[in-house]
Amino acid sequence: MTIRQVQLACLVGVLSILLQAGAASGEQGQLFPAASSEYSFLAGYGITHRGFGQTRTQVQTVDFIGRYGYFLSEQLGRGWWRGQFEHILELPLHLAVDPKTRIMTGANLLGSWKFSALAANGLYPYLFAGGGVLFVDLGLPTMGSRLDFSYGSGTGIQYLFRKDLALSAEYRYHHISNASSAEPNEPLNSSKFLFGISLFR
Repeated sequence: MTIRQVQLACLVGVLSILLQAGAASGEQGQLFPAASSEYSFLAGYGITHRGFGQTRTQVQTVDFIGRYGYFLSEQLGRGWWRGQFEHILELPLHLAVDPKTRIMTGANLLGSWKFSALAANGLYPYLFAGGGVLFVDLGLPTMGSRLDFSYGSGTGIQYLFRKDLALSAEYRYHHISNASSAEPNEPLNSSKFLFGISLFR
C-alpha cells in the first residue's frame, strides 16, 4: 500500500464515521471536554517512503511528542462537522533506529479541528496540519543541513474515558527538508503512527 493510499483510507474512514454520526446525533452535541487547555504525550513509530517524491533513504524512527493545545473557539458549525478549533505547540523527539542511531528534535505549530458528532460515545475524531523547525543529526550525506524544516498533516481519534482524560490514536504524514537552503537536499517523506494520552484543564 502506498503512502497516498494510506492517507486516503484514513481520511475516508474519518469522514464516513462523522457523516453517519452526524445523521444520528442531530444538531446538538456537547462541547469537547469542558477545558481551555490540553496536555498530551504521544509515542509511536515512523518510516520513510522510498520513491515518494525525492526520498531515497529508508529512515525508521521511534517517536516521542510532548504537546500543548489551547482551544481558540467554542463549539462551531452544524451537523457532522460541528466541533472546536485548537492551536497546538509540539516538542518532538525522533529517535532514528535505522540506518543509524541518531536524533531529530525541534518544535511544531499545528492547527486542529476536533469534531463532536460522536460526543455521546466519548469519541472525538480530529484533523490537523502544521509545521516547524527541526534539528536533524542523521549523518546522511544526502542531507546538506542540520537545521531543517518540517510540515505534516494527519487524522486521529480521541476516546474520553474520564471527564479530563483521553486516549488517542493518530496517523500523520511527515515531511523534512532544508527548503533548498543547502545542497544536497534529499527530503524525508514518512508516515507516523502514534498513540497517546491527554489531560484537559
